[in-house]
Amino acid sequence: MRGGEFIDRVKRFGRSRGVAVVLDQTRGKGSHATLYYGARRTVVKDRRKEIGSGLLNAMLSQLGLTKKDIGL
Repeated sequence: MRGGEFIDRVKRFGRSRGVAVVLDQTRGKGSHATLYYGARRTVVKDRRKEIGSGLLNAMLSQLGLTKKDIGL
């Protein structure tokens, strides 16, 4: 899964649950950005590059989500 796809899936899930999802591109170094899911946050690396399974699990854990929540 690429970073952009991850962001889209989290936004879609947030809309279905009524949770605010915001991507702050100014908060991050280089191509990194901060993704807020309600009061939780995680850093997403370059949106065009692949996310490894370990990093994906860590980011989901930081947001309090599971793979099932975002359709994986």
